[in-house]
Amino acid sequence: MRAIVLEEFGAPLKLREIGTPEPGPGQVLVRVKASGVNPLDVKIKAGRAAHARTELPAVPGLDLAGVVERVGEDVTGFAPGDEVYGLTGGVGALQGSLAEAAAVDARLLARKPKSLSFREAAALPLVAVTAWEGLVDRAGVGEGHKVLVHGGTGGIGHVAVQIARARGAEVFATGSPHKLARIERLGATGIDYGTPVEEYVAKYTDGEGFDVVYDTVGGAVLDSSFAAARYYTGHVVSALGWGTHALAPLSFRGATYSGVFTLLPMLTGRGREHHGEIVREVAALADRGALKPWVDPHRFTLETVADAHALLVSGKAEGKIVVDVD
Repeated sequence: MRAIVLEEFGAPLKLREIGTPEPGPGQVLVRVKASGVNPLDVKIKAGRAAHARTELPAVPGLDLAGVVERVGEDVTGFAPGDEVYGLTGGVGALQGSLAEAAAVDARLLARKPKSLSFREAAALPLVAVTAWEGLVDRAGVGEGHKVLVHGGTGGIGHVAVQIARARGAEVFATGSPHKLARIERLGATGIDYGTPVEEYVAKYTDGEGFDVVYDTVGGAVLDSSFAAARYYTGHVVSALGWGTHALAPLSFRGATYSGVFTLLPMLTGRGREHHGEIVREVAALADRGALKPWVDPHRFTLETVADAHALLVSGKAEGKIVVDVD
């Protein structure tokens, strides 16, 4: 089969002919239709993602959507011909999705949402699992909550807004001024990211703070998140908790914090069933019209993966970038 191979960190990706894998016990062989592109892919390629612990040579690509071709021993939930999607590889020793086929741990998969194309489905897994783990698993978001999402038009952010709304929360999201209308189209209240935190906390929560704050940006935005949490019951979640941060502003409000590390089940083998559960829940949301990913209109193939990465780095993408594999 054809596959993209990373042979050396910092070196160009290569399109190679490699052997088609055989599905082992608990695995299914998926004929890949589309592969989502994430900022982590670029960091892995550059050797700037030690937390991903990728073993070289590696086939990159975290998200996939495709069709089950064969099933291994002990697999009962899938059959040849099933359309599936999931966050399935590209880190550790797990083959990624930039290949014509992948042997995938069946626990990481779910049936593709019927309402979405393969391209749309491939855009969802990493960002949707990350959003779900923060909002639902960590913060227990639900009806009556006021939720603030930092980076509401980003990959994680635009999905987090939709998940929070689907669970009955009132949602607010920060973004650049020219993207606030896009946030409003998702049903959230847009906040110019340059607005002082004290100002929008006063305006939208009477100074009490938000029940849940999801930081998808990191750095100084995480610090401002601590000052935006509701007194006593507020909870801050971050998918980018790098750097050094003072916890005192959070402690002074009596609020709490959680971090999200979405790759952990793939790297350790623990919790993979829950990732499968999450993508099943996300598929159900999509099929009832409560969640739809933004997909950049540019088309890329295995031959033009480098161009897909270049568009991501440029910051000019209008949604999640997807590579058409088949």
